[in-house]
Amino acid sequence: MGILEVKGVNKRFGGLQALGDVNLSVKENTCHAIIGPNGAGKSTLLNCLVGKLVPDTGSVMFDGNSVLGRKPHEINQMGISRVFQTPEIFADLTVFENVMIPCFAKRDGSFRMHAFERTDSETGIVDQAERMLREVNMFEKRDVVASSLSRGDKRRLEMAMCLSQKPKLLLLDEPTAGMARADTNNTIDLLKTIKAKGDVTMCIIEHDMHVVFSLADRITVLAQGTPLVEDIPENIKGHPKVREAYLGEAEV
Repeated sequence: MGILEVKGVNKRFGGLQALGDVNLSVKENTCHAIIGPNGAGKSTLLNCLVGKLVPDTGSVMFDGNSVLGRKPHEINQMGISRVFQTPEIFADLTVFENVMIPCFAKRDGSFRMHAFERTDSETGIVDQAERMLREVNMFEKRDVVASSLSRGDKRRLEMAMCLSQKPKLLLLDEPTAGMARADTNNTIDLLKTIKAKGDVTMCIIEHDMHVVFSLADRITVLAQGTPLVEDIPENIKGHPKVREAYLGEAEV
């Protein structure tokens, strides 16, 4: 049994079969990649994993509990954090203030926005936020307004915000989209560091095969909403069905 179990998931939008009998098992403290061409159903599946979409049939279980129909703050409380294609940050706040927001999240999903100043009772949380910034190499930019950051630094900030919630599962939706190669490589290095700590499971959707093969322990290939192949990266690279459906002769 994996920490994330998807069984028999089907989802239609009108006459379109977006997902067809999807089964997926993600082992704890591994990185599982989901790849496929545009329209393969990757984003639909990801939205089912975070409860944003409810499948027509099937189940999505995380750590033994269903995610279906839960509100976003309930998903976070279960231990699931999501990194979006476009970094989700508060552009008008500083880097430090951005990281403080998830640190001060209440159980009902609201936030105590008054607590940016250091007080004796909040020192531990402030220290936690500073530690997260150090982990993603953003501490020196703690007072910079987030809107002025490069895309790569915005991604690092979003990572720090996610890690501040101490997730068990980190879902990454094309985390290197729109990045220059240097920023992509920096993001790969950061994710490798997170993975090496062994306390966060990662599930990643990504078009960049360099990213996928640098991080993934297992890969599921979707084609027209249905899993085509699931295997270790070494076997995926040369699989004839995968090459025909998606990879071609892509460099990795």
